[in-house]
Amino acid sequence: MQLDKIDLNLLRYLDSLLREQNVTHAANQLGITQPAMSNGLRRLRDLFHDPLLVRTSDGMMPTALAIQLQPRVQNILQSVDEVLHLGQNFEAESSSRVFRIMASDYAEATLIPPLMKKLQEEAPNVILDVMNPSDVSFHDVEKGKVDLVINRFDTLPQSFHQKSVWVDQFSCLVPTNSDISKNFSLETYLSSPHVWVSKTGFGVGVGIQPEEVQKLGWVDGTLADLGFKRNIRLFTRNYNVAMRATEQLGLIATLPSLATRLMKDNPHVSVLPPPFEIQPVELKMLWSPLLQHDPGHIWLRSSIAVCAKAIAESNNL
Repeated sequence: MQLDKIDLNLLRYLDSLLREQNVTHAANQLGITQPAMSNGLRRLRDLFHDPLLVRTSDGMMPTALAIQLQPRVQNILQSVDEVLHLGQNFEAESSSRVFRIMASDYAEATLIPPLMKKLQEEAPNVILDVMNPSDVSFHDVEKGKVDLVINRFDTLPQSFHQKSVWVDQFSCLVPTNSDISKNFSLETYLSSPHVWVSKTGFGVGVGIQPEEVQKLGWVDGTLADLGFKRNIRLFTRNYNVAMRATEQLGLIATLPSLATRLMKDNPHVSVLPPPFEIQPVELKMLWSPLLQHDPGHIWLRSSIAVCAKAIAESNNL
């Protein structure tokens, strides 16, 4: 192949086609027409002497050559992106960029308000679009449609970049005017009704099977190792609901400590240390390698890191 005969835009087409495995979707992603993308696929097939994508009963599938090409094409495009961003700066004070962040409501309630206060001072026209975990798929993040995901993660895609936000301990919310608050022990903890809350990772969640306690997360996994099981009466994916369940229903909520501190001025609930040791929980932020060298994205990550450090230090994390 002669480089002077190759339109390097075709590599963008190829990357999008292999990600989407659909001509129309790939065209929409790049903001071009479907005929233009079809013409691009034809030129790519001529260039590589391979069909690259083949129609099957399961839709368009990549050929063996296409599978080999995909990571190499991504590396080339990333290198080009790095070159184009050299010397560029992100002017936060004048930018009106919209950053899309997926965050659990634990992260949203504890991190986003101080982050937004910082942005109001340093980047008054920047906008944050905060989405729920169920709003975002793995592919949305991979394609850079979402700038950051901030949550707890059981497993992490190896291709994503990641950074720890903070490590939090667990605390228990219990009704203030109750016998359990006066005699809080493992025995009274186990005999009381509980609310369970969690939403790790991203994507649409699935229903809970209460009998599979070892799969319910840090708290119940730890109890299962000790040979115990909580009396869970309510399952939710919303931390605010869990905290209100203590106040209004008398259910014990075992949550990351920063979340429980949002209720510190509520006279109806008390924050107590768990009557058994629970592994700390790490909040992380993840992002696509496509955004790694983007100046605005670098600024956003730095701003989050500064806020997270201040929160951690002020709460002795």
